[in-house]
Amino acid sequence: MSEKEIMASANEYIMNTYKRFPVVLVKGSGVKVWDVKGKEYLDFAAGIAVCSLGHSHPQVIAAVKEQIEKLTHVSNLYYTEPQTHLAKLLVDNSFADKVFFCNSGAEANEAAIKLARKYAHENMGPDKYELITMKDSFHGRTMATITATGQEKFQFGFTPLLEGFTYVPFNDLQALEKAISAKTCGVMLEPIQGEGGVNIPDEKYLASVREICDRYGILLIVDEVQAGMGRTGKLFAYEHSGIKPDIMTLAKALGNGFPIGAMLATDKISKAFVPGNHASTFGGNPLATAAANATVKTILQEGILEHCRKMGDYFLLQLKKLQGKHKIIKDVRGTGLMLAAQLNIESGDIVNECLQRGLLIISAGSKTLRFVPPLIITTQDVDQAMGVLDEVMEGK
Repeated sequence: MSEKEIMASANEYIMNTYKRFPVVLVKGSGVKVWDVKGKEYLDFAAGIAVCSLGHSHPQVIAAVKEQIEKLTHVSNLYYTEPQTHLAKLLVDNSFADKVFFCNSGAEANEAAIKLARKYAHENMGPDKYELITMKDSFHGRTMATITATGQEKFQFGFTPLLEGFTYVPFNDLQALEKAISAKTCGVMLEPIQGEGGVNIPDEKYLASVREICDRYGILLIVDEVQAGMGRTGKLFAYEHSGIKPDIMTLAKALGNGFPIGAMLATDKISKAFVPGNHASTFGGNPLATAAANATVKTILQEGILEHCRKMGDYFLLQLKKLQGKHKIIKDVRGTGLMLAAQLNIESGDIVNECLQRGLLIISAGSKTLRFVPPLIITTQDVDQAMGVLDEVMEGK
């Protein structure tokens, strides 16, 4: 099929839930992808912070190939080796004692919300069910997670929303403490807000939130779906603050493109879940966990985190230089390879013109360019991207 035929067929048969770019991608390798016409693109979106090891990483491919020839799927009523290995790997490298596997970030956050409520019901009382979440947050698109999301544009048309959520401004400790009520069971937040604009809080913010939660005896849930798995230069973004959450959620880069999510918790909190409380047919299936095992081991064993920190510093420096040349850039910010350029114009035209020049980037909000490339990028890749952006921004 030609490019036009594929797009026409997709528009005819697939529900209109995505505003797609007019390109059909057919192949990926490392930090590059190719369209059906053979045009090459430098991918600084990485499936929205998913393909952290780049496209078609050989170790992930090998792990999935080996597993698919052994066992594709069985019910979670049975034990499987890849799932067990991944659970231990995540526990050994985090604060957590137990893991629940699912298929996406929204599912992981849904599980976290349920676990928080179940724990609170049993240990705090049935009236403790409210979660405080942040304005401009994003936690997913299920009914519970759009309710947790502090952005009305994602909630419009889906009322009535789930009861039990209160919103406060991100990075505002006074507002957070003021919002705690007799019904509050926990606080749920992203260490760095992704969809909200790559919003980075004050250095001591997360530690102060942890202290507030401890003082009031409520839970701290950290949504690391986008910021986790090495994106910020540490395996988990909470590590920058020196704190330990009660519950953490992961997805996106966990499987380097193979769908998988996880909800992690301390032993104390996880005991609230017993058989029958929560489940997932495909959660932690052999293929997904094989991919995730290879991904996590590669991140930990091949210097990916240190490389991410170095490339992040270099990338941010180049963005600052670009800011000095172009007045449309109001601010640049980032931690590791989760970066943004805030503009004083709409970002959509910039994103589209970059696409035409062979650079894939995305927006976070209407006036912010978001950069979440594979963690394996080089200085040459950054220089190439900056060259495209410089051309696109010239005269704007």
